[in-house]
Amino acid sequence: MTDDIDVLAPFVEHPADAAVVVDFDGTLSPIVDVPAEARPADGAVDALADLTARFGLVAVMSGRPVDFLRPLLPAGVVLSGLYGLEVVRDGLRVDLPGTDAWREVVAHVARRSADHGPAGMVVEPKGPSLTLHYRLHPEIGPAVAAWADEQAARSGLVVRPAKMSIELHPPVAADKGTALESLAEGLGAVCFVGDDRGDLPAYDALDRLADQGVHTLRVAAASAEAPVELLGRADVVLDGPPAVVAFLRRLGQPEPGPGQGPS
Repeated sequence: MTDDIDVLAPFVEHPADAAVVVDFDGTLSPIVDVPAEARPADGAVDALADLTARFGLVAVMSGRPVDFLRPLLPAGVVLSGLYGLEVVRDGLRVDLPGTDAWREVVAHVARRSADHGPAGMVVEPKGPSLTLHYRLHPEIGPAVAAWADEQAARSGLVVRPAKMSIELHPPVAADKGTALESLAEGLGAVCFVGDDRGDLPAYDALDRLADQGVHTLRVAAASAEAPVELLGRADVVLDGPPAVVAFLRRLGQPEPGPGQGPS
């Protein structure tokens, strides 16, 4: 948690002109061995719901599909899934143009990977993308990476290394940076909280927004697996999902009015 009032001031003083965007796995949710079992940390749902009542934008931006995130998070939270390939805002889902054409290709690669991929690899189809997990068997990481490279060469999909996994995405110009810029367009302050290498493009986007005069805040959720580059670029480093929840609660506290100092 940070006590730097100057860093938080644009968010707590003018929340209607500010965005709070949070990654899911490892940031809002503790990392789990079985991907389908991931859930928001204690207090996260209430903290996000409180933020939606005050902020111009509250969003969860993830490599997960929006269909996974939707039942777990408050209705007022904007969802950006699969690194921006899918977005749900005000109940309306929009898929990035060009992604649907790759669903059949991804389904074929997912079937092939399940049938012929390295033993112990867990295949997670996600519609227009898929993830190959090796968290339960770290020793097969190099074999999974080689398999992913082979499938990418065969199919035209693009490899993206992730936390104890490899992702295969359609060759569409989308990442957490482009997604963040689209979500936060027109707002005067933008905070992003992430924990993984896939979150670095969001930090790049914050740099671009800062060049345009937007107040930006880079927050990292630390863990043994968090990349050094992410932690080094962060303005604020928090100790995992419980500290992220506490940070969100701090942002959700209304500024005291005149004469209403803390009691």
